[in-house]
Amino acid sequence: MKIATAAYPLSTLDNWAHYEEKIARWVSDAAGQGAELLVFPEYAAMELATLDGFDVADDLEKSLFSVSEKMDEANALHERLASEAGVHILGGSAPIFDGGTRPVNRAYFFTPDGKVDFQDKQIMTQFERDPWNVVSGGSLKIFETTLGKIGVLICYDSEFPLLGRALSDCDVILSPSCTEALSGYWRVRLGSMARALENQCVTAMASLCGTTGWSEAVGVTTGMGGIFAPPDVGFPQTGVIAEGRMNTPGWTYGEADLDAIANVRADGRVLNRHHWGEQEPRHQEVTYSPLT
Repeated sequence: MKIATAAYPLSTLDNWAHYEEKIARWVSDAAGQGAELLVFPEYAAMELATLDGFDVADDLEKSLFSVSEKMDEANALHERLASEAGVHILGGSAPIFDGGTRPVNRAYFFTPDGKVDFQDKQIMTQFERDPWNVVSGGSLKIFETTLGKIGVLICYDSEFPLLGRALSDCDVILSPSCTEALSGYWRVRLGSMARALENQCVTAMASLCGTTGWSEAVGVTTGMGGIFAPPDVGFPQTGVIAEGRMNTPGWTYGEADLDAIANVRADGRVLNRHHWGEQEPRHQEVTYSPLT
């Protein structure tokens, strides 16, 4: 499959038509390059709060409710565009109040034939815990698609090996991200690359990038798109299939070859995915050796 992963700048939206035109342009550009799977970043939907004015967009609590209330209409737009362009889309994640008093961080997944599902973030960052008070959502999922098996680890989730291991049947794991500092970008990137190594699969990272003057929550973001693989047979020796340019808006494109994934899992120079279970007795046998 050909993947397009975004370095996405947030906009100040004048009206709904402005948002619709922006998303339609991004989808059209990627589909025009032959991409079959499009990945938008974590919290990309926060720009929807500007439709209610800067007083709402720059108020953390008000912005959470504002975005959540607009997601049905945003999802209908993404569903239509996925169908019209014949592509799979992971939409930018959003705070969603789904029957609870606090929101979850949810990314919706759209297929060309009209199917819609979602993945919730599992583990919250410090800022999401306080002051956002965003909570963990439902369990991890593996989306079985016509392209292959696809999983999603939203930003911080990509930094946890056991969450990655739960998606070890996936051909591709998506890592939509929102990070303020360069160090945050690299934490998610290194996590994504580690998950590709452990699971002998392809991972795709999308990032918010740029500065806004209207949001406490996502005012400064740093990143770029990237597509990663195990540095082994059939893949680049660096493990980097493709990467964008830091803080430069646009799509990064790369191929995920399912035959290459199957081959490296069966006959790679190393077999991390197959040998995962050999850790179990070893990590329980740690002893202290006092040398002081």
